[in-house]
Amino acid sequence: MPEPIIKIKNLEITYNRGKENEFKATRGVTLDIYPEEFVAFFGPSGCGKSTLFYSILGILEPTAGELLVKGENPYLFTPEKMVQFQSMTIGIIYQAFYLINSISVMDNVALPQIFQGIAPSKRNVRAMELLKRFEIDQKADFYPDNLSGGQLQRTSVARSLVNNPDILLADEPTGNLDSISTKQVMDALEEINKMDRKTVIMITHNAAQLKYCHRVFYFKDGKLVREVPNPEKKQIAKVDKTKMLVTEMEQLSRLYPYDSPDTLKVKSLVNYITQDLNLDQLQRLESAIRIMVDRKTTPDKFREYLSASFEDGGVGYSAPRARQISDKITKLLNESKDIQRYRRRLLRADLFTNQEELVKNVTEYLLEDYHGEYSTEQKSNLRTAIFDRLVGNYRKEVFEARLNTPLKEGGAGFNKKTAHNLTLHLEKILVQGLESSGGE
Repeated sequence: MPEPIIKIKNLEITYNRGKENEFKATRGVTLDIYPEEFVAFFGPSGCGKSTLFYSILGILEPTAGELLVKGENPYLFTPEKMVQFQSMTIGIIYQAFYLINSISVMDNVALPQIFQGIAPSKRNVRAMELLKRFEIDQKADFYPDNLSGGQLQRTSVARSLVNNPDILLADEPTGNLDSISTKQVMDALEEINKMDRKTVIMITHNAAQLKYCHRVFYFKDGKLVREVPNPEKKQIAKVDKTKMLVTEMEQLSRLYPYDSPDTLKVKSLVNYITQDLNLDQLQRLESAIRIMVDRKTTPDKFREYLSASFEDGGVGYSAPRARQISDKITKLLNESKDIQRYRRRLLRADLFTNQEELVKNVTEYLLEDYHGEYSTEQKSNLRTAIFDRLVGNYRKEVFEARLNTPLKEGGAGFNKKTAHNLTLHLEKILVQGLESSGGE
Protein backbone atom coordinates (compact mmCIF):
# COMPACT_ATOMS: atom_id res chain seq x y z
CA MET A 1 0.00 0.00 0.00
CA PRO A 2 1.56 3.33 -1.05
CA GLU A 3 1.64 6.32 1.26
CA PRO A 4 -1.18 8.85 0.72
CA ILE A 5 -0.30 11.61 -1.71
CA ILE A 6 -2.69 13.83 0.29
CA LYS A 7 -3.25 13.33 4.00
CA ILE A 8 -5.86 15.36 5.87
CA LYS A 9 -6.56 14.98 9.58
CA ASN A 10 -9.13 16.86 11.70
CA LEU A 11 -8.98 19.79 9.27
CA GLU A 12 -10.91 22.92 10.14
CA ILE A 13 -11.12 26.14 8.17
CA THR A 14 -12.86 29.15 9.71
CA TYR A 15 -13.71 32.33 7.85
CA ASN A 16 -13.74 35.72 9.64
CA ARG A 17 -12.28 34.17 12.76
CA GLY A 18 -13.03 36.15 15.93
CA LYS A 19 -15.61 38.35 14.23
CA GLU A 20 -19.38 38.39 14.58
CA ASN A 21 -19.79 36.71 11.21
CA GLU A 22 -17.31 33.90 11.97
CA PHE A 23 -18.14 30.81 9.95
CA LYS A 24 -16.61 27.35 10.20
CA ALA A 25 -16.53 26.00 6.63
CA THR A 26 -15.00 22.60 7.42
CA ARG A 27 -15.39 20.68 10.64
CA GLY A 28 -12.86 18.02 11.56
CA VAL A 29 -12.42 16.54 8.08
CA THR A 30 -10.18 13.48 7.96
CA LEU A 31 -9.37 11.64 4.73
CA ASP A 32 -6.49 10.21 2.72
CA ILE A 33 -6.11 10.28 -1.06
CA TYR A 34 -3.67 7.90 -2.70
CA PRO A 35 -1.44 8.24 -5.79
CA GLU A 36 -3.30 7.52 -9.06
CA GLU A 37 -6.76 7.71 -7.46
CA PHE A 38 -9.65 9.49 -9.13
CA VAL A 39 -11.86 10.86 -6.34
CA ALA A 40 -14.79 13.26 -6.12
CA PHE A 41 -15.89 15.76 -3.49
CA PHE A 42 -19.68 15.68 -3.70
CA GLY A 43 -22.39 17.57 -1.89
CA PRO A 44 -24.66 20.62 -1.91
CA SER A 45 -23.45 24.20 -2.23
CA GLY A 46 -21.94 25.45 1.01
CA CYS A 47 -21.03 21.98 2.29
CA GLY A 48 -17.28 22.71 2.50
CA LYS A 49 -16.00 20.79 -0.51
CA SER A 50 -14.65 23.85 -2.36
CA THR A 51 -13.02 25.15 0.81
CA LEU A 52 -11.15 21.87 1.22
CA PHE A 53 -10.28 21.85 -2.47
CA TYR A 54 -8.63 25.28 -2.33
CA SER A 55 -6.85 24.41 0.88
CA ILE A 56 -5.20 21.50 -0.96
CA LEU A 57 -4.22 23.97 -3.71
CA GLY A 58 -2.30 26.03 -1.17
CA ILE A 59 -4.35 29.23 -1.13
CA LEU A 60 -6.55 28.68 1.94
CA GLU A 61 -4.62 27.91 5.10
CA PRO A 62 -6.27 25.59 7.64
CA THR A 63 -7.32 27.04 10.98
CA ALA A 64 -6.65 23.73 12.72
CA GLY A 65 -5.72 20.18 11.88
CA GLU A 66 -3.17 18.73 9.48
CA LEU A 67 -2.79 18.90 5.70
CA LEU A 68 0.10 17.14 3.98
CA VAL A 69 0.70 16.96 0.23
CA LYS A 70 3.40 14.45 -0.75
CA GLY A 71 4.40 14.35 2.91
CA GLU A 72 4.85 18.11 3.28
CA ASN A 73 2.79 20.94 4.70
CA PRO A 74 2.60 23.46 1.83
CA TYR A 75 1.79 26.29 4.24
CA LEU A 76 5.33 26.03 5.64
CA PHE A 77 6.83 26.69 2.20
CA THR A 78 8.67 29.87 1.32
CA PRO A 79 6.85 32.04 -1.27
CA GLU A 80 9.22 30.75 -3.95
CA LYS A 81 8.62 27.12 -3.05
CA MET A 82 4.85 27.69 -2.88
CA VAL A 83 4.91 28.97 -6.47
CA GLN A 84 6.88 25.87 -7.46
CA PHE A 85 4.37 23.67 -5.64
CA GLN A 86 1.34 25.28 -7.27
CA SER A 87 2.80 25.13 -10.77
CA MET A 88 4.63 21.78 -10.73
CA THR A 89 2.90 19.54 -8.17
CA ILE A 90 -0.69 20.59 -8.87
CA GLY A 91 -2.57 21.36 -12.07
CA ILE A 92 -6.03 22.90 -11.92
CA ILE A 93 -9.07 22.98 -14.20
CA TYR A 94 -11.68 25.64 -13.45
CA GLN A 95 -15.36 25.63 -14.33
CA ALA A 96 -14.99 29.17 -15.76
CA PHE A 97 -11.86 28.17 -17.77
CA TYR A 98 -9.91 31.35 -16.85
CA LEU A 99 -8.09 31.52 -20.17
CA ILE A 100 -6.56 34.82 -21.29
CA ASN A 101 -8.54 36.16 -24.24
CA SER A 102 -5.76 38.46 -25.46
CA ILE A 103 -3.34 35.60 -26.27
CA SER A 104 -3.68 32.53 -28.48
CA VAL A 105 -4.78 29.07 -27.42
CA MET A 106 -1.19 27.88 -27.88
CA ASP A 107 0.15 30.62 -25.62
CA ASN A 108 -2.50 29.91 -22.97
CA VAL A 109 -1.44 26.28 -22.78
CA ALA A 110 2.28 27.11 -22.80
CA LEU A 111 1.99 29.92 -20.23
CA PRO A 112 2.65 27.91 -16.98
CA GLN A 113 6.03 26.83 -18.38
CA ILE A 114 7.27 30.42 -18.38
CA PHE A 115 7.50 30.31 -14.58
CA GLN A 116 9.78 27.28 -14.89
CA GLY A 117 12.20 29.11 -17.16
CA ILE A 118 11.56 26.86 -20.16
CA ALA A 119 12.64 28.24 -23.54
CA PRO A 120 9.85 29.38 -25.95
CA SER A 121 10.63 26.69 -28.55
CA LYS A 122 10.34 23.91 -26.01
CA ARG A 123 7.22 25.47 -24.49
CA ASN A 124 5.45 25.44 -27.83
CA VAL A 125 6.43 21.85 -28.59
CA ARG A 126 4.96 20.66 -25.30
CA ALA A 127 1.83 22.78 -25.74
CA MET A 128 1.22 21.45 -29.26
CA GLU A 129 1.61 17.86 -28.06
CA LEU A 130 -1.23 18.41 -25.61
CA LEU A 131 -3.40 20.33 -28.08
CA LYS A 132 -3.11 17.41 -30.53
CA ARG A 133 -3.91 14.94 -27.79
CA PHE A 134 -7.16 16.72 -26.97
CA GLU A 135 -7.97 17.37 -30.63
CA ILE A 136 -7.78 21.16 -30.56
CA ASP A 137 -4.46 21.62 -32.37
CA GLN A 138 -6.28 23.20 -35.34
CA LYS A 139 -7.33 25.99 -32.95
CA ALA A 140 -3.79 26.68 -31.71
CA ASP A 141 -3.60 30.13 -33.30
CA PHE A 142 -7.16 31.11 -32.40
CA TYR A 143 -8.08 33.33 -29.47
CA PRO A 144 -10.17 31.76 -26.68
CA ASP A 145 -13.27 33.84 -27.43
CA ASN A 146 -13.47 32.06 -30.81
CA LEU A 147 -13.79 28.60 -29.20
CA SER A 148 -16.82 26.61 -28.09
CA GLY A 149 -17.33 25.73 -24.43
CA GLY A 150 -16.01 22.20 -24.94
CA GLN A 151 -12.93 23.48 -26.78
CA LEU A 152 -12.28 26.00 -24.03
CA GLN A 153 -12.37 23.33 -21.37
CA ARG A 154 -10.14 20.96 -23.32
CA THR A 155 -7.70 23.85 -23.68
CA SER A 156 -7.91 24.28 -19.90
CA VAL A 157 -7.22 20.55 -19.43
CA ALA A 158 -4.18 20.80 -21.70
CA ARG A 159 -2.89 23.81 -19.75
CA SER A 160 -3.28 21.96 -16.45
CA LEU A 161 -1.01 19.16 -17.71
CA VAL A 162 1.69 21.22 -19.39
CA ASN A 163 4.05 21.09 -16.38
CA ASN A 164 3.34 17.38 -15.81
CA PRO A 165 1.94 17.74 -12.25
CA ASP A 166 1.31 14.77 -9.96
CA ILE A 167 -2.15 15.99 -8.90
CA LEU A 168 -4.95 17.39 -11.03
CA LEU A 169 -7.69 19.44 -9.34
CA ALA A 170 -10.90 19.82 -11.36
CA ASP A 171 -13.39 22.35 -10.01
CA GLU A 172 -16.80 21.59 -11.58
CA PRO A 173 -15.00 20.96 -14.90
CA THR A 174 -18.20 20.37 -16.89
CA GLY A 175 -20.48 22.89 -15.16
CA ASN A 176 -20.71 25.15 -18.23
CA LEU A 177 -20.81 22.42 -20.91
CA ASP A 178 -23.41 20.58 -22.96
CA SER A 179 -23.81 16.81 -22.66
CA ILE A 180 -21.48 15.96 -25.58
CA SER A 181 -18.69 18.24 -24.36
CA THR A 182 -19.23 16.95 -20.81
CA LYS A 183 -18.57 13.39 -21.90
CA GLN A 184 -15.45 14.45 -23.84
CA VAL A 185 -14.01 16.20 -20.80
CA MET A 186 -14.88 13.39 -18.39
CA ASP A 187 -13.39 10.80 -20.74
CA ALA A 188 -10.25 12.96 -20.93
CA LEU A 189 -9.99 13.08 -17.13
CA GLU A 190 -10.41 9.32 -16.93
CA GLU A 191 -7.68 8.86 -19.54
CA ILE A 192 -5.37 11.20 -17.65
CA ASN A 193 -5.96 9.18 -14.49
CA LYS A 194 -5.41 5.81 -16.18
CA MET A 195 -2.76 6.52 -18.82
CA ASP A 196 -0.84 9.40 -17.25
CA ARG A 197 -1.31 7.91 -13.78
CA LYS A 198 -2.25 11.26 -12.29
CA THR A 199 -4.19 11.69 -9.07
CA VAL A 200 -7.44 13.44 -9.99
CA ILE A 201 -9.62 15.28 -7.45
CA MET A 202 -12.91 16.58 -8.80
CA ILE A 203 -15.61 18.76 -7.32
CA THR A 204 -18.98 17.98 -8.85
CA HIS A 205 -22.72 18.38 -8.28
CA ASN A 206 -23.49 15.87 -11.02
CA ALA A 207 -24.04 12.36 -9.66
CA ALA A 208 -23.84 10.91 -13.17
CA GLN A 209 -20.09 11.65 -13.14
CA LEU A 210 -19.38 9.63 -10.00
CA LYS A 211 -19.01 6.45 -12.05
CA TYR A 212 -15.62 7.75 -13.23
CA CYS A 213 -14.22 7.84 -9.70
CA HIS A 214 -12.59 5.26 -7.47
CA ARG A 215 -14.13 6.85 -4.37
CA VAL A 216 -16.63 9.58 -3.61
CA PHE A 217 -16.43 11.76 -0.49
CA TYR A 218 -19.86 13.12 0.47
CA PHE A 219 -19.90 16.41 2.38
CA LYS A 220 -22.64 18.10 4.36
CA ASP A 221 -22.48 21.15 6.64
CA GLY A 222 -18.68 21.21 6.58
CA LYS A 223 -18.32 17.56 7.52
CA LEU A 224 -17.29 14.47 5.61
CA VAL A 225 -20.36 12.33 6.23
CA ARG A 226 -19.87 9.41 3.90
CA GLU A 227 -17.21 7.73 1.79
CA VAL A 228 -18.36 5.42 -1.00
CA PRO A 229 -16.03 3.28 -3.13
CA ASN A 230 -17.04 2.51 -6.70
CA PRO A 231 -17.57 -1.27 -6.96
CA GLU A 232 -16.84 -1.08 -10.70
CA LYS A 233 -13.31 0.23 -10.09
CA LYS A 234 -10.37 -1.66 -8.63
CA GLN A 235 -9.63 0.16 -5.40
CA ILE A 236 -6.24 1.73 -4.80
CA ALA A 237 -6.93 2.77 -1.22
CA LYS A 238 -7.51 0.27 1.55
CA VAL A 239 -11.18 0.98 2.13
CA ASP A 240 -12.76 0.71 5.56
CA LYS A 241 -15.39 -1.98 5.11
CA THR A 242 -17.87 -0.11 7.28
CA LYS A 243 -17.88 2.53 4.50
CA MET A 244 -18.34 0.11 1.59
CA LEU A 245 -22.13 -0.05 1.70
CA VAL A 246 -23.17 0.69 -1.88
CA THR A 247 -26.92 0.59 -2.28
CA GLU A 248 -29.64 1.24 -4.80
CA MET A 249 -29.18 4.92 -3.96
CA GLU A 250 -26.01 5.04 -6.09
CA GLN A 251 -27.80 3.33 -9.00
CA LEU A 252 -30.74 5.74 -8.80
CA SER A 253 -28.42 8.74 -8.61
CA ARG A 254 -27.02 7.79 -12.00
CA LEU A 255 -30.49 7.51 -13.52
CA TYR A 256 -31.66 10.76 -11.90
CA PRO A 257 -28.43 12.76 -11.45
CA TYR A 258 -30.13 16.04 -10.52
CA ASP A 259 -32.55 14.65 -7.94
CA SER A 260 -31.91 15.08 -4.23
CA PRO A 261 -31.30 12.07 -1.97
CA ASP A 262 -34.78 12.48 -0.46
CA THR A 263 -36.33 12.35 -3.93
CA LEU A 264 -34.32 9.22 -4.72
CA LYS A 265 -35.64 7.60 -1.55
CA VAL A 266 -39.17 8.29 -2.75
CA LYS A 267 -38.42 6.75 -6.15
CA SER A 268 -37.00 3.69 -4.42
CA LEU A 269 -40.23 3.16 -2.50
CA VAL A 270 -42.40 3.80 -5.57
CA ASN A 271 -40.41 1.17 -7.49
CA TYR A 272 -40.96 -1.21 -4.61
CA ILE A 273 -44.73 -1.04 -4.40
CA THR A 274 -46.11 -0.45 -7.88
CA GLN A 275 -45.92 -1.80 -11.39
CA ASP A 276 -49.46 -1.04 -12.58
CA LEU A 277 -50.00 2.73 -12.45
CA ASN A 278 -50.07 5.23 -15.28
CA LEU A 279 -47.79 8.26 -15.28
CA ASP A 280 -50.31 10.63 -13.68
CA GLN A 281 -50.99 8.17 -10.87
CA LEU A 282 -47.27 7.61 -10.36
CA GLN A 283 -46.69 11.34 -9.97
CA ARG A 284 -49.43 11.58 -7.35
CA LEU A 285 -48.08 8.52 -5.57
CA GLU A 286 -44.57 10.01 -5.48
CA SER A 287 -45.96 13.21 -3.99
CA ALA A 288 -47.82 11.26 -1.31
CA ILE A 289 -44.82 9.11 -0.45
CA ARG A 290 -42.60 12.18 -0.22
CA ILE A 291 -44.92 13.54 2.46
CA MET A 292 -44.64 10.23 4.32
CA VAL A 293 -40.83 10.15 4.02
CA ASP A 294 -40.72 13.69 5.40
CA ARG A 295 -42.98 12.57 8.29
CA LYS A 296 -45.56 15.25 7.44
CA THR A 297 -48.64 13.04 7.50
CA THR A 298 -50.04 10.03 9.34
CA PRO A 299 -50.46 6.50 7.97
CA ASP A 300 -54.25 6.91 8.15
CA LYS A 301 -54.27 10.11 6.05
CA PHE A 302 -51.79 8.55 3.64
CA ARG A 303 -54.11 5.55 3.21
CA GLU A 304 -57.12 7.82 2.63
CA TYR A 305 -55.25 9.67 -0.12
CA LEU A 306 -54.26 6.42 -1.82
CA SER A 307 -57.83 5.14 -1.85
CA ALA A 308 -59.48 8.40 -2.98
CA SER A 309 -60.55 8.39 -6.63
CA PHE A 310 -58.31 10.06 -9.19
CA GLU A 311 -61.11 12.55 -9.94
CA ASP A 312 -61.18 13.53 -6.27
CA GLY A 313 -57.44 14.14 -6.24
CA GLY A 314 -56.31 10.74 -4.97
CA VAL A 315 -54.31 7.91 -6.52
CA GLY A 316 -57.30 5.66 -7.15
CA TYR A 317 -56.31 2.45 -5.38
CA SER A 318 -58.89 0.12 -3.92
CA ALA A 319 -59.26 0.32 -0.13
CA PRO A 320 -57.52 -3.06 0.50
CA ARG A 321 -54.65 -2.15 -1.82
CA ALA A 322 -54.32 1.30 -0.22
CA ARG A 323 -54.10 -0.30 3.23
CA GLN A 324 -51.54 -2.82 2.01
CA ILE A 325 -49.32 -0.10 0.55
CA SER A 326 -49.70 2.18 3.55
CA ASP A 327 -48.78 -0.62 5.93
CA LYS A 328 -45.77 -1.60 3.84
CA ILE A 329 -44.42 1.96 3.57
CA THR A 330 -44.98 2.65 7.26
CA LYS A 331 -43.24 -0.59 8.19
CA LEU A 332 -40.21 0.17 6.00
CA LEU A 333 -39.83 3.70 7.33
CA ASN A 334 -39.99 2.45 10.90
CA GLU A 335 -37.46 -0.30 10.19
CA SER A 336 -35.08 2.18 8.57
CA LYS A 337 -34.76 4.11 11.84
CA ASP A 338 -32.43 1.41 13.16
CA ILE A 339 -30.10 1.94 10.20
CA GLN A 340 -30.19 5.71 10.67
CA ARG A 341 -29.29 5.44 14.36
CA TYR A 342 -26.51 2.97 13.61
CA ARG A 343 -24.92 5.11 10.90
CA ARG A 344 -25.11 8.26 13.05
CA ARG A 345 -23.25 6.44 15.80
CA LEU A 346 -20.62 5.27 13.33
CA LEU A 347 -20.08 8.82 12.10
CA ARG A 348 -19.64 9.97 15.71
CA ALA A 349 -17.34 7.00 16.41
CA ASP A 350 -19.74 6.12 19.20
CA LEU A 351 -18.22 3.40 21.39
CA PHE A 352 -21.70 2.10 22.18
CA THR A 353 -22.56 1.28 18.56
CA ASN A 354 -24.15 -2.18 18.76
CA GLN A 355 -23.90 -4.07 15.49
CA GLU A 356 -25.28 -7.27 16.98
CA GLU A 357 -28.50 -5.57 18.04
CA LEU A 358 -28.92 -4.01 14.60
CA VAL A 359 -28.34 -7.33 12.83
CA LYS A 360 -30.80 -9.06 15.15
CA ASN A 361 -33.49 -6.45 14.50
CA VAL A 362 -32.99 -6.44 10.73
CA THR A 363 -33.14 -10.25 10.66
CA GLU A 364 -36.49 -10.16 12.44
CA TYR A 365 -37.81 -7.52 10.05
CA LEU A 366 -36.99 -9.67 7.04
CA LEU A 367 -38.38 -12.86 8.51
CA GLU A 368 -41.68 -11.18 9.47
CA ASP A 369 -42.56 -11.11 5.78
CA TYR A 370 -41.45 -14.70 5.19
CA HIS A 371 -44.29 -17.13 5.78
CA GLY A 372 -42.42 -20.39 5.22
CA GLU A 373 -40.54 -22.51 7.71
CA TYR A 374 -36.87 -22.05 8.45
CA SER A 375 -34.35 -23.75 10.69
CA THR A 376 -32.17 -22.29 13.41
CA GLU A 377 -29.17 -22.77 11.12
CA GLN A 378 -30.90 -20.87 8.31
CA LYS A 379 -31.66 -17.97 10.61
CA SER A 380 -28.09 -17.94 11.91
CA ASN A 381 -26.64 -17.92 8.38
CA LEU A 382 -29.09 -15.21 7.37
CA ARG A 383 -27.89 -13.07 10.28
CA THR A 384 -24.27 -13.58 9.22
CA ALA A 385 -25.10 -12.56 5.65
CA ILE A 386 -26.97 -9.48 6.88
CA PHE A 387 -23.98 -8.45 8.98
CA ASP A 388 -21.66 -8.78 5.97
CA ARG A 389 -24.01 -6.69 3.84
CA LEU A 390 -24.39 -3.97 6.48
CA VAL A 391 -20.64 -3.51 6.92
CA GLY A 392 -19.99 -3.61 3.17
CA ASN A 393 -18.37 -7.03 2.82
CA TYR A 394 -20.98 -7.98 0.21
CA ARG A 395 -22.61 -6.26 -2.68
CA LYS A 396 -26.35 -6.82 -3.12
CA GLU A 397 -25.84 -9.54 -5.74
CA VAL A 398 -23.46 -11.51 -3.52
CA PHE A 399 -25.86 -11.21 -0.57
CA GLU A 400 -28.74 -12.60 -2.63
CA ALA A 401 -26.59 -15.46 -3.93
CA ARG A 402 -25.54 -16.26 -0.35
CA LEU A 403 -29.19 -16.58 0.72
CA ASN A 404 -29.83 -18.93 -2.22
CA THR A 405 -26.79 -21.10 -1.52
CA PRO A 406 -27.51 -24.50 0.20
CA LEU A 407 -26.81 -24.84 3.92
CA LYS A 408 -24.19 -27.52 3.34
CA GLU A 409 -22.23 -24.99 1.27
CA GLY A 410 -22.42 -22.32 3.94
CA GLY A 411 -25.42 -20.42 2.59
CA ALA A 412 -28.82 -19.70 4.12
CA GLY A 413 -30.64 -22.35 2.08
CA PHE A 414 -33.60 -20.25 0.84
CA ASN A 415 -35.10 -20.78 -2.59
CA LYS A 416 -34.42 -18.30 -5.38
CA LYS A 417 -37.66 -16.34 -5.01
CA THR A 418 -37.33 -16.02 -1.23
CA ALA A 419 -33.69 -14.96 -1.53
CA HIS A 420 -34.71 -12.25 -4.00
CA ASN A 421 -37.58 -10.98 -1.82
CA LEU A 422 -35.46 -10.86 1.34
CA THR A 423 -32.71 -9.04 -0.54
CA LEU A 424 -35.18 -6.53 -1.96
CA HIS A 425 -36.59 -5.86 1.52
CA LEU A 426 -33.14 -5.31 3.00
CA GLU A 427 -32.08 -2.96 0.20
CA LYS A 428 -35.16 -0.78 0.72
CA ILE A 429 -34.42 -0.54 4.45
CA LEU A 430 -30.84 0.47 3.65
CA VAL A 431 -31.86 3.18 1.18
CA GLN A 432 -34.35 4.74 3.58
CA GLY A 433 -31.78 4.54 6.39
CA LEU A 434 -29.19 6.63 4.57
CA GLU A 435 -28.82 10.26 5.61
CA SER A 436 -29.62 12.91 3.02
CA SER A 437 -26.06 13.98 2.40
CA GLY A 438 -25.20 13.52 -1.24
CA GLY A 439 -26.22 16.23 -3.65
CA GLU A 440 -28.73 18.95 -4.19
